[in-house]
Amino acid sequence: MPLKHPLAAFVVASFLAGCAVGPDYVRPEMPLPQRYLGESAVDQRQATAQADLVTWWTGFGDPQLTRFVTLALEQNLDLAQASARVAQARAGLGAANAALLPSGNVSGQAARAYQSVETPLGQALNSTPGFDRYGNAYEANAGASWELDMFGGLRRGREAALAEYQASEAGAAATRLTVAAQTADIYISIRGLQTRLDVARRQVQTQQDLLSSINLLYAKGLAAELQVRQAEGALAQVRATVPALEAGLDAAMNALDVMLGAPPGTHRSDLADAGAIPVAPRIGAIRSPGDLLRRRPDLIVAERRLAASNARIGVAIAEYYPKLSLGGLIGSATAVSGGNLFNGNASQSAGVLGLRWRLFDFGRINAQIDLAKGQEAEMLAAYRLAVLRATEDVENAFSALVNREEQASVLTQGMDSLGRARGASFAAYQKGAVSLIEVLQADENLLRAADAQAQARTESTRAAVAVFKALGGGWQPDEPGSMAIK
Repeated sequence: MPLKHPLAAFVVASFLAGCAVGPDYVRPEMPLPQRYLGESAVDQRQATAQADLVTWWTGFGDPQLTRFVTLALEQNLDLAQASARVAQARAGLGAANAALLPSGNVSGQAARAYQSVETPLGQALNSTPGFDRYGNAYEANAGASWELDMFGGLRRGREAALAEYQASEAGAAATRLTVAAQTADIYISIRGLQTRLDVARRQVQTQQDLLSSINLLYAKGLAAELQVRQAEGALAQVRATVPALEAGLDAAMNALDVMLGAPPGTHRSDLADAGAIPVAPRIGAIRSPGDLLRRRPDLIVAERRLAASNARIGVAIAEYYPKLSLGGLIGSATAVSGGNLFNGNASQSAGVLGLRWRLFDFGRINAQIDLAKGQEAEMLAAYRLAVLRATEDVENAFSALVNREEQASVLTQGMDSLGRARGASFAAYQKGAVSLIEVLQADENLLRAADAQAQARTESTRAAVAVFKALGGGWQPDEPGSMAIK
C-alpha cells in the first residue's frame, strides 16, 4: 500500500537508508621499518631456554618466579580496577545500544478522595441530591516512544561507546602485561639483592679473617699499628654496605607483596632462602615492528580512543538535523469503580509524532563540532606518538639486554683474575713481599667486581623482562581486525 503522507515517506526512507552523518573511521597508516635495529644482535644471544611471548615468565625456568607472576595475575588490585573499568564501559555500551530501540512503560494508579462540605465546592455539591463526598479514580496505561535515528547520531554514539569498551578491554590487557612484568622485575631484583648481600657478607668474613691475622702479627711485633687500623677501617667500610642492601631487599619484598594483593610480609618466608638470579631465555618470536600495532594493548587503547573520538564528530554533526520521535499511549481510565476500568467506554489512546530541531542554535553546534574535531586530532597525534614510543621501547630493551649480558660476561672473566690476584697478594704479604695496602686494594677490587657482576646479571635479566613487555608479551591477542568497530 503506497504511503499517502510525504512526511511519513521521508521518515521511512531516511531510516531504512541507514545514513549516518560524520566521517567514517579509517585506521591511520603508520610507516614502520621491516625489522628492528637490534634484532640481529638479540637473535645471536646464547641462551639455554626459549620463551613464548604469551607466557614468557615460564621461560626463565624459575618455579618461584612463575608462581609469583601467576598469583599476581589472579590477585593484583590494579587488575581488579581494570576489570571494573571494563564493566563500566560495557554498561555504557549497553546504554548506547538501548538508545536505538523503542522504550515502553506501564503505569497505573488508584485513588480515593474525600470532599469536605466546608469548602466552597463541597458546599455547592452538598445541595445536589445523592452527593457522595467519597470518590474513586482508577487509571491504567501502556506507553511507548521511539526516537528515529534518521541521521545516525545515535549510531555514531554507539560506535563511540563500542570503541571505548574495546579500549577498556585492551587497557585491562595492558594492565595485565604491566603487572606480570613488574612482578617478575621485583622478583629478579630480590634475587639480585640477595646475591649482592651474599657477596658483601663473604667479604666481611674475609676482612675479619684478615684483621685477625694482622692482630696476631701485631701482638708478635711483626706488624705496625697503622696496618691494624687500616684493616679495621676496611672492615667497617664493607660492613656499611650490608644495611643499605638489606633495606633495599626489605623494600623489594614489601613491593612484591603489594603486587600480589597482600600485606607486606605475607610471602617473605617464601623468599627467606636466597636463590640464584634467573637466566634470561631467548625470545621465541620477535616478528616485525608492524606487529606491535596488534600485539601491544596500549597501542590498541590509543587506536580505539581515536576511533571513539572520530565517531563523536558524527554525534555532534547530527545536532544540525531535526530529530523525530514516535510515541503512543493506550489505556483506560474511570472515576467510578475498578470493575469498569477495562470497559470500552473507559478506554483512552493517543499517538504522537514529535519534532525537535535546534534551528537557531547552530552557533553552539558549530562549537561542539569544532571541539570534537580538536579531540580527534589530539587522539590521532597521541596514537602516532604511542606507536613511535613503542618501537623506541623495543629498541632500548634490545640494546640493554645485549649490552648488559656482555657486561656480565666481561665482569665474570675479571672476577676470576681478581680472585687469583687477591690470593697472590695475601700470600706475598705474609712473606713480607708487599704491604697491607696491596692486600686491601685487592680485596676492594674483588668486592667491587663481584658486586658489579651481580648487578650486571640482575640488570641483564631485568632487561629481558623489559623486552617481553615492550613486545607486548603476556597475552594472546584476537585475530587481526577483531578490535575494529563492528
